[in-house]
Amino acid sequence: MTDVHEPDQIAQPQPTEPAPLGPDSVTWKFFGGWHGMLIGLWSGSMQNMHPKLGAAVWEHSDFFRERWQRLNRSLYPIIGVVFDGTTDTGREVRDYHREIKGAMPDGSRYHALDPDVFYWAHATFWYGNIRCAEVFGPPITEAEKRALFAESRTWYSMYGVSTRPCPDTYEEFLEYWDHMCRNVLEDHPAVRTVLDISELPPPPWLAGLPGPVWKVMIKPTEKFFTWLTVGLYHPAVREMMGFEWSEKDERRFRRFGAAVNTFMHTLPERYRKHPRCRDAWDRLAGTVPTEAPLLETPTRNLPPEDVRGESVHYCPVTTARRANLPWQSNATGECPVPH
Repeated sequence: MTDVHEPDQIAQPQPTEPAPLGPDSVTWKFFGGWHGMLIGLWSGSMQNMHPKLGAAVWEHSDFFRERWQRLNRSLYPIIGVVFDGTTDTGREVRDYHREIKGAMPDGSRYHALDPDVFYWAHATFWYGNIRCAEVFGPPITEAEKRALFAESRTWYSMYGVSTRPCPDTYEEFLEYWDHMCRNVLEDHPAVRTVLDISELPPPPWLAGLPGPVWKVMIKPTEKFFTWLTVGLYHPAVREMMGFEWSEKDERRFRRFGAAVNTFMHTLPERYRKHPRCRDAWDRLAGTVPTEAPLLETPTRNLPPEDVRGESVHYCPVTTARRANLPWQSNATGECPVPH
């Protein structure tokens, strides 16, 4: 891989603007469901196993400082690339990565917009749809998997970066994924830190839980989510990370996945999805004006004030909030102007 020093060398605009994915796409069916939170540790750890991506996260990311907030706010633009109906969101996500660069231990350079690095992150997002559906539902067919792959190429082109690493066919992608898992991915402190949730504070929806109760809960919670993540791993990744997986584990894993699928189907379809997805459907239905500002993250998820103005952070300071409008039920007020 050629060393990369400046993002302009690699973040080249595409010759034509890609047509955004829409409600008839398979990606709209499978992406953005709340059950996708169950693969959060899988996605984060798989991304950080890429040597250069892991180095970038370890040296530049604030993820470990404010994990819940970072996760919750990042979902808005990531999901928005698919659901916003514009390439603007993809360019926005790309530009958060322009200044993330540095040196590897061997002296080679890394950059977050290196095509091979950026595509690997994208691969975990789009292929995560398949892994999530295979385990937690909704049931997915081989034809839908192939459609997801084809649409993932369109999705990736919306970032406005080099598409050189994109495989041409679904079969080639599976070969690429297997090769990465067997020959490229590495254990890294950033991976282990993602998997270690022992010091994680309660999630926002449990913010009122007494501290001593959470301390009792976190140990079995960490054990369960580590087990769940190991079940999602490629066998070669399990071996590389030193995890064991038995036939009994696999049976329990499949039973749990079936239970999740059953539970998700007890929820109204609208509430199975992230708010940014619902916002897109509401625009199509006419219950939200098409010209209304996009639904942004609540202010409780914004970066810490001392870093809020840095270009690597998503902080929707220029978009008018919709706190006083009836279709935005989760807004909490104005996004402060960054320092």
